[in-house]
Amino acid sequence: MRLLLVEDDAELGPQLQVALQRAGYAADLATDGIEAEAAGNVEPYDLIVLDLGLPKRSGLEVLSNWRNKHIHTPVIILTARAGWQEKVAGFNAGADDYIGKPFQIEELLVRINAVLKRSAANVIGELQTSHFKLDEQTQSIILNNGEHHDLTGTEFRLLRYFMLHPGHVLSKTVLTEHIYEYDEDKDSNVIEVYVNRLRQKIGADLIQTRRGQGYVFGADQ
Repeated sequence: MRLLLVEDDAELGPQLQVALQRAGYAADLATDGIEAEAAGNVEPYDLIVLDLGLPKRSGLEVLSNWRNKHIHTPVIILTARAGWQEKVAGFNAGADDYIGKPFQIEELLVRINAVLKRSAANVIGELQTSHFKLDEQTQSIILNNGEHHDLTGTEFRLLRYFMLHPGHVLSKTVLTEHIYEYDEDKDSNVIEVYVNRLRQKIGADLIQTRRGQGYVFGADQ
């Protein structure tokens, strides 16, 4: 899953970006409102963490502009403004959740996970099929027979995206856009390699190939 983190604090921003990456997200960082709005306009993010107190353009204005352009990417507001008025203004502008500073990174991660699952169709609670469960804390697969298989960072992001979009035809281009960060080398042909690795761990039938279209996850659903 690919996130946009919008935070102008020179220390906090990079710290949060690293924490999100360690949690299995591809995370881009924007440091002002104009940069953030431009990125959100053109990049297919799965979720945006948006600070309100931004230079050049306020977070509320950025959020309002996105919603006016019918950009419905889920947004979690991140701010030091603790008053209820700011919360109401944020939700009225189209925010999906709100977290005030200071906070624990674990709380932010839980909220991100919850919002992502709410925004995905028919996904509630743990990500699992009739054959295995995805352990998002350890970034591993637990099969029904008790076997564990560790995942690489890219395998984890790819499988989580598949599991949040069961039954959807997902092209290599779409998968590439959602599992890599902005400045990473995005070779869509490599997706096939990672899909084959996942098939070896979870079973070949769970990820079907649609020739000329892409892949569909969840043959057993």
